[in-house]
Amino acid sequence: MACLEAPPPLDLRPATGLRGRKLQPWRLSLLSSSSCKAWTLVCRQLPICNAQSYTDELWVAAPQSPASVRSRLLAAEREEAKAVLSLFLRQKGLRSTLAARIVNKSDGFIEHLVSKLQIAYRSRYAEGRELSTPEIRDALLPYLEALDREHGDSLVEVVENFADPFSMEREALSSSMVLTPTSSNKQKAVARISTPTSGGALPELVLYLLDLGMDHEEIKNIVRKFPAFAYYNVERKIKPLVELLLDLGVPRSSIPGIIKKRPQLCGISMSDNLKPMMVYLENIGVNRAQWSKVITRFPAVLTYSRNKVETTVSFLTELGVSKKNIGKILTRCPHIMSYSVDDNLRPTAEYFRSIGADAASLIQKSPQAFGLNVEAKLKPITEFFLEREFSIEEIGIMANRFGIIHTLSLEQNLLPKYEFFLTMEYPRSELVKFPQYFGYSLEQRIKPRYAQMTGSGVRLILNQMLSVSDTRFEEILEKKKTRV
Repeated sequence: MACLEAPPPLDLRPATGLRGRKLQPWRLSLLSSSSCKAWTLVCRQLPICNAQSYTDELWVAAPQSPASVRSRLLAAEREEAKAVLSLFLRQKGLRSTLAARIVNKSDGFIEHLVSKLQIAYRSRYAEGRELSTPEIRDALLPYLEALDREHGDSLVEVVENFADPFSMEREALSSSMVLTPTSSNKQKAVARISTPTSGGALPELVLYLLDLGMDHEEIKNIVRKFPAFAYYNVERKIKPLVELLLDLGVPRSSIPGIIKKRPQLCGISMSDNLKPMMVYLENIGVNRAQWSKVITRFPAVLTYSRNKVETTVSFLTELGVSKKNIGKILTRCPHIMSYSVDDNLRPTAEYFRSIGADAASLIQKSPQAFGLNVEAKLKPITEFFLEREFSIEEIGIMANRFGIIHTLSLEQNLLPKYEFFLTMEYPRSELVKFPQYFGYSLEQRIKPRYAQMTGSGVRLILNQMLSVSDTRFEEILEKKKTRV
């Protein structure tokens, strides 16, 4: 905003907005220099509930010191950053009260957002000029979207546990308003866990994790992946999680692997998030006795928001999966929680239905198939069989009988096994009856069994040849030879 000359008539009544509200102190910002005696018009447009907005037009008088101006500018930008973060969280499906609570306890992240503004608009800050709300949104929303893509459902943890390593830089900025390039969060975090304390020992976090079974390079890799981890308090964050995992039956030797897979798990509140999520999942059928296996297999399952989990559960119910079987799916394949309902689960279900497969049954047999891209993975498998004169109905039958068939590799699995199938001179209907053929090893099962069968001078259907144990296979061959 520029300094504007005041018109001759001037009303010096207490400042209020258009609706008669007294403005908060941080809204009264004079943007002129200490030598500027002119009146300044401050026009602001701020978001309020239900996307409404109002404009405050206020004539403010009297000069202010540069330090006072800078202080008020920073206070204003903190409030704006809070408003943008709250708006973003609500757009992601969080309730207003929850979004407000997260924002209020995320001072470190708010300061980080202010630092981002200062970097993006350094020339404006150097001139002491205030940013408009659209400018602030334009700078912060793309950054928040990028964080959301990187961290997914663990974004809230990142926000709440974001340390504030920029305090010294920001303090220098507030006094000079001149920015100098700083190291990235990642570099600072790695340095934090690499630099010995004043006593010469490694940081407490590092020592604890070394004792747990990690090596220093593994700890650095975790921090490179998730810089906030370097600032976690051992007593309040790490130890409680380790104790919980041990109580659930997770072997101590498996805990480093869990932390490496999902370091965000350490930042989740036990009382507010982690334990309530466990209770919720148990109530929808997750086997309590299997928590050790579930968490070891996919620790991220406990880092997803309640809204994300409920959305997935609602979809499974809509698909026709019973509550009991939903629990079995989540216990056996917790990875399904990582699949987007709109981008993965629903399109995949619709595609399987289009080829005559039972989507509800398939997701219970092969939930991993629902994380695949329809165009890049599922359709090429279907087209592979269509090109070999299988009908769409036969392909649907094969999918129902062998749920993982669409997850198999074309080049490394289906093609070489199909080519060998042709040499065995079975009718195509044998594959429709027994598509599990594609699940057996070509070199270790199919070829040896086929050679043994033909060497005995007998003929078995694919199911008999492949699905039985070695002992049973020998017995079947002996009986067939006797009959011959």
